[in-house]
Amino acid sequence: MGFIYSPTAPDAALTIRKVRTMANVSIIRGAEAGIVDRISATITALRDSYQRYKMYRQTLNELSALSDRDLHDLGLHRSSIGAVAQEAAYGK
Repeated sequence: MGFIYSPTAPDAALTIRKVRTMANVSIIRGAEAGIVDRISATITALRDSYQRYKMYRQTLNELSALSDRDLHDLGLHRSSIGAVAQEAAYGK
């Protein structure tokens, strides 16, 4: 709510009127848009996390299926498969 000074009133007296502003409408819409953006960001983060997890599991399964000889050819030991899969999916 704001006040407006009106020096040109018909009775030439000092007139101050209360004026309602619509600022609360934009605040409410901004809050709704913020909630939608946060929900969208959460869904996107969950989707990305799931995709990384799927990559981790796929890498882990493929490396686990290799023989010790194949792993040695790649320069890996069976005990390092988890670390390699984690680095492939999530980075260092």
